[in-house]
Amino acid sequence: MTTPLRALAQVLLGAFLVLAGTAHLTFARTEFRAQVPPWVPLDVDLVVLASGVVEICCGAALLLAWRQPPRAVAGTAVALLFVAVFPGNIAQWTEHRDAFGLTSDTSRAVRLLFQPVLVVWALWCTDAVGWWRRRRA
Repeated sequence: MTTPLRALAQVLLGAFLVLAGTAHLTFARTEFRAQVPPWVPLDVDLVVLASGVVEICCGAALLLAWRQPPRAVAGTAVALLFVAVFPGNIAQWTEHRDAFGLTSDTSRAVRLLFQPVLVVWALWCTDAVGWWRRRRA
């Protein structure tokens, strides 16, 4: 059974991901294109569109999965998504690229500090770590 706080956190994160994924595909596509590092060996638009679809799917999974194990799997997938995009966020900082109002190295560096928070949020609100531990026991 999940606590109301965890449930709220899961819904907020799911809604955020659905919105962010929708933004990838529509109104913020140019901003997201600016975040794709030039060293990624794929078409920039393909990366933005594919990551948007993945974010929508992950967000929907959080909004729909309320029983274990699907809930833990969704939380783990979201955490892995946040880990996967972290190199792009580092590249945005080291390459001094502006996007989403992050127009200084300081603002881009502060953003990096919040990426681990998102990973922990995804794992905590879905009790993913607890579920995986119980499964192994």
